[in-house]
Amino acid sequence: MNHGPDDQSPEDGLDSDELALRRMLHQAVQTVEPRDGTLDHLRRAVPARRARKRQAVVGMAAAALFIGTAVPALVHVSNSTGSDVNPSVAGQASQAQGGASQGKNTDGSESTAGGNSGKSPGKGKGDPKGDGKSKGTGTGTGGAGTDPSATSASGAPVCRSDQFGSPTESVAAPDAQGAVYGTFRVVNVSTSACTVGGVGTVSALAQGAADATKISTARHVLGDAAAGLPEPSTEITGLQLQPGAAYEVKFAWIPSATCPTTGGSTDGGSSPSPSPTPTPDAGTSSGTTSTGTDSGVTTQMMTADGTAQGSVVVSHTTAAGSPTISATVSNACAGTVIYTGVLPGA
Repeated sequence: MNHGPDDQSPEDGLDSDELALRRMLHQAVQTVEPRDGTLDHLRRAVPARRARKRQAVVGMAAAALFIGTAVPALVHVSNSTGSDVNPSVAGQASQAQGGASQGKNTDGSESTAGGNSGKSPGKGKGDPKGDGKSKGTGTGTGGAGTDPSATSASGAPVCRSDQFGSPTESVAAPDAQGAVYGTFRVVNVSTSACTVGGVGTVSALAQGAADATKISTARHVLGDAAAGLPEPSTEITGLQLQPGAAYEVKFAWIPSATCPTTGGSTDGGSSPSPSPTPTPDAGTSSGTTSTGTDSGVTTQMMTADGTAQGSVVVSHTTAAGSPTISATVSNACAGTVIYTGVLPGA
């Protein structure tokens, strides 16, 4: 319904319908009253709401500031090269950009992220003690039974030939498979420590019926036929010998064939007379030589069958050139000599 200007109330600027609606609304809420404590609740809620709004604004500003500082730092780290780059997050950006503590960590030690990175963890009081222990246990690579006077330190000069002496050898009986194990032992007879320059040389020489073309030498490796030799991990490179200490080189003879059998006449090359006529005074037994020249009887040997005699002489020469020590393996004609590196003397 439209009304003209004459229908409006001069004091409120409302027409009659709006005034009627206003009166109806006033009458509807006249009986409405707030609950007890509503005013106190409003007094507490309004400040709390304002505080939450302020915290939200501050949090958004802090996040924007964090992003603004973290992104350049991460870009700098990703573009940096070299082993001294510290890939920490924005809170450690000063270290990534070459802080004062970065130069102190070039020895490989790690800096803590708690702000005390200027101190290297490797400089603590406990480290010198730990280093001392590592030097004292340098002989651990030799395994159980290592001579305490033999160490693997490299501070002594290489042993000379005149510093080596008292060489000994030992050969054990063949095992069930026919393998024969032996040991060479060389002592530092000088009054000063020296370092063994290497295993030296190990050679094999055929004797008797042994076939030199069927005899070879090889270094011991894990899993080879010489299962009775120490593992290669027990060998020591640059073993230091104190005066009176010794080093060892162990070997094994692994046969590949037995010695051949032989047989036939072993007489002096002449055939016996078909009808020998002994002299009347012959009093010697069969197979001996007659003293007469007119009897026609010559010396005869019995024919025998058996195994040919062969052996292998295994020799070890120190890296200094001397001394050389040899061990003989009997009843050996074909096979391989497998030998170890330098081992600490037991």
